[in-house]
Amino acid sequence: MSADIPGIQSDLRAAKLDGWLFYDFRGRDPIAQRILALPEHMRTRRWFYFVPAKGTPKKLVHKIESESLAALPGETLYYAGQDELRKNVGKILGRAKNVAMQYSPKNAIPYVAMVDAGTIELVRSSGVKVVSSADLVQKYEACWSAEQLESHQSAGVAIDRIVREAFQLAAQSVREKKTLTEFDLKNWILKEFEAAGIWAEEGPDIAVNAHASDPHYGPTAESASPIREGDLLLLDIWGKKKAAGSVYYDVTWIGYLGAKVPEKYAKVFGVVREARDRAVDLIRKSIAAGKPVQGWQVDKAARSVIEKAGYGKYFFHRTGHSLGEKVHGNGVNMDGLETHDSRHLIARTCNSIEPGIYLSDFGIRSEVNVYIDEREARVTGAVQNEILALLA
Repeated sequence: MSADIPGIQSDLRAAKLDGWLFYDFRGRDPIAQRILALPEHMRTRRWFYFVPAKGTPKKLVHKIESESLAALPGETLYYAGQDELRKNVGKILGRAKNVAMQYSPKNAIPYVAMVDAGTIELVRSSGVKVVSSADLVQKYEACWSAEQLESHQSAGVAIDRIVREAFQLAAQSVREKKTLTEFDLKNWILKEFEAAGIWAEEGPDIAVNAHASDPHYGPTAESASPIREGDLLLLDIWGKKKAAGSVYYDVTWIGYLGAKVPEKYAKVFGVVREARDRAVDLIRKSIAAGKPVQGWQVDKAARSVIEKAGYGKYFFHRTGHSLGEKVHGNGVNMDGLETHDSRHLIARTCNSIEPGIYLSDFGIRSEVNVYIDEREARVTGAVQNEILALLA
């Protein structure tokens, strides 16, 4: 695998940028290393790699690490002292005026803010305007291949089944008056993962009642509550196939251990469902119309529903996140709260949509995954439209 320099240059021209300046010091920018497909090499000194929109790339490396970027095409300049570094940064930039870097104004999108402020100042001193590479990064960090989409769908089929069977096990245990804790159910799910060839770095999150008010609650043998009749049960389950390059599927469902769901739960779920669907509809309509939509706008669509219903302060996380080989990927997040994600949703990416309301005695969240194609967006798995009455 090698860096796609012609592809990068085509993207730069489409974005009306003069170039993309990659920079790293001691591995602080893993994004640069992945996009440039850099092989392992000793790199203890600062290096720069400038890809112009047109023409030949240029490298700037330290004289004692002259071969550190040998795998990349282009002309090489060298430095030893600080003055030589500063002078040659200007040389590799040439006449460029607008240059992308892994930078985010006011750190609005911290997921791509890999370059330190001092280096940004150094580059600006050469007379160029530095803009964020955030949208460019998405294409190389968040877009899926056809094989990855298939792995997501395959994992989804298995996980949707495991979710159904986990609820059935909880209901059976209550009916038969057998002890089953959140931790027991988590371990049962992990065994099902193993049998289905599914893997996850951590999780799943299994929570009843007030535990469901903690969005990142993870039961342990010590903290776990028993699952009893009358409990609200939240399952947040994510995983991917064990094959190399596979990507995650990530969903949250809610069940009630009773014959009829109490109105207080149904009411809050109805608000969460509407918020989820409002966000999904915005994505669908925007993609179908060919109108780019930004992550913060999707978050606003969901959040406005919850705020209008009077639960705004109880929804304290972003509406969704990018999915990839990591469950939290490097693409756009549906976020106008924790960050202001102005990146656009682009083709061949996938995101979770997961609004929630977290009250003192219970929490409600509903999560689906939305895949964006060239002309349409679609939910990739089963969709929950009401709380499951598990003892009905």
